[in-house]
Amino acid sequence: MSAIEPVIQELLDNTEFLTIVTQGADGPHLVGNWGDYLRRLGVEGNRLVLPAGYYHQTEQNLQRDNRVQVFVAARAVRGSHGSGQGAVLRGTGAIVTEGALAERAKAAFPWARGALVIEVEAAATQL
Repeated sequence: MSAIEPVIQELLDNTEFLTIVTQGADGPHLVGNWGDYLRRLGVEGNRLVLPAGYYHQTEQNLQRDNRVQVFVAARAVRGSHGSGQGAVLRGTGAIVTEGALAERAKAAFPWARGALVIEVEAAATQL
């Protein structure tokens, strides 16, 4: 069963921005990425692929604890109580700097040092 159900895919297709949360030694660490960057690199099954520029703290956190949460939202997607829907996606992540996904990210985004790859295990809508 896919964690990325149709409403989650609709959010990924329409979100402007993603918030990515990892766990650091001092607590949660947040970074962001653009929705159009995600759409350029793709959603493949339950996998999200994003360009990774600096993300050094994120990488350290994922090496220590690979759990990650991603929040997406889009006003264009109808929610439970009116316009706007959001979702929290939970899974595991890694920054890859070699291999096909890293090369794809570097080709699309010359400033990227690799790709942030997130394997989504669960997703729940909010709003």
